[in-house]
Amino acid sequence: MRILTLAELDTDRGAAGLDAVQLVTDRGIVHARNEDAVAAAVLERPDGPVIVVAVSDGVSSSDDPQAASGAAVRSGVAACLAALTEDRTAEDALLRGLAAAFAAVRDLSVAEGHSPSCTYVAAVLRPGRDGEYAISVTNVGDSRAYWLAADDTGTPSRRLTSDDSFAQLLVTGGVEEESAMRDPRAHVLMRWLGADSEHVPADTPVHSLRVRGPGVLLLCSDGMWNYLPDAAGLAAVATAADPARAAQDLADYAVRSGGADNITVALAPVPARTTPRPG
Repeated sequence: MRILTLAELDTDRGAAGLDAVQLVTDRGIVHARNEDAVAAAVLERPDGPVIVVAVSDGVSSSDDPQAASGAAVRSGVAACLAALTEDRTAEDALLRGLAAAFAAVRDLSVAEGHSPSCTYVAAVLRPGRDGEYAISVTNVGDSRAYWLAADDTGTPSRRLTSDDSFAQLLVTGGVEEESAMRDPRAHVLMRWLGADSEHVPADTPVHSLRVRGPGVLLLCSDGMWNYLPDAAGLAAVATAADPARAAQDLADYAVRSGGADNITVALAPVPARTTPRPG
């Protein structure tokens, strides 16, 4: 198995990848530091790689948000990966990862009133039967997951997560999404990871979908989707080049569009890419 983490970076931008997943994070233009984090792991199996990936966005109004996001993705991916190696289901593994991420962030709280917090989205991508792939996702906050189709021969593009935000409350109540996002309270979180959160990890739903490629699984922070929220628009960029280039192109798009927040992107292609083993 292989694990790759980009967290608490000292540089404006970080990019790295395993064959099966590509990661990019960028400070953007407005923020003085990068408070996002991303981690991924690849578990090699005879029928193909199983990919675990998590993205977290530190809540800027909290203490040490970059510590929260880094702790969340590291602990979440490690716990999820451990569960998968025990042959747990993807759903169970994701909930174990979420519980570990929540505990890691909660443990950062050192005094009353000091409560680092963050969002969290995680996914497991694994090969299925007859060329299909299974995607399972869970999230807390407003970091998102998308399935993005490369053409019209496979599963259509769609958003896979629902935000825990004030904007989503408005949308659920019947307000058009474009209008909801213009509300000054749009990005206020209803759920988050942190010692001051009443969220119970076990109550978080896990959504699963079987897809047929070609396409990519995208996880991203709101610094990305703020500028390109619809799945079709994201797919046009994310599938136009090889995954490493496409991940950078997505981050560059957000920077060119204003870069008002930190930007993090994780792309996993379907069919999955693997490293040839020595003969």
